[in-house]
Amino acid sequence: MPPGRTAGETRLVHSSDIHVDDERGISAGRGDGASRLAAVLATARALRADVMLLAGDTFEANQLGAAVVERAGGLLAAAGTPVVVLPGNHDPARPDSVWVRGGYAGIANLAVLGVTHDEAVPLAALNLEIWGAAHRDYVDMAPLPRPRARVTRWQVAVAHGHYEPPATRANPLRPSWVFGDEEIAATGADYLALGHWDRPTPVGDGAVPAYYSGSPELARTVNLVRLTAAGEVVVTREPLLRWR
Repeated sequence: MPPGRTAGETRLVHSSDIHVDDERGISAGRGDGASRLAAVLATARALRADVMLLAGDTFEANQLGAAVVERAGGLLAAAGTPVVVLPGNHDPARPDSVWVRGGYAGIANLAVLGVTHDEAVPLAALNLEIWGAAHRDYVDMAPLPRPRARVTRWQVAVAHGHYEPPATRANPLRPSWVFGDEEIAATGADYLALGHWDRPTPVGDGAVPAYYSGSPELARTVNLVRLTAAGEVVVTREPLLRWR
């Protein structure tokens, strides 16, 4: 059972690497290609999320058919809560991206960094700002290029890339989309929502709560982030409600 809501609490549900697909997803037995997205959004509703945060690679690629793009847009529009999306290395915010072709800028409850908002999404009713650097093409980039000054009580950062620990930071084991402890600490955020890894895990030195949610396909969970009236940030993993 997820924890009960406390007075004055704000809830975020964090997921990533959903990889909505079309024919390939269907042939692999993944429902209509958007079933993983449907499961994540249903879980967020059950957890009474105030915000749904998708930290990259919501789509498998930008070269998807119109049917699955329309289906995913309908699911996002019916989410019942604000949804903030960071495009990742699979679905970067290019002019020909699914985010543009699908007309997602017209979905009232959806904010897409790099498309509908440049680098930050203000949520005044929650005294919260969510910021991040969207992937805008397929080449290497800095997932956490610069910290952003705090303008709200709560600040959440989001990044899609590979965390490298101090031991290998100078010579990273992976060549692209790399960040480390210094970049995490520099955000000064209350929570850093990460995508790109399939497994859910915290990273960093603890200066900022930084978590990968993992992919719903493998983790079968989402991260529930509770911002309490007392100023605490409580992170738990909660199981997906349904899967088909």
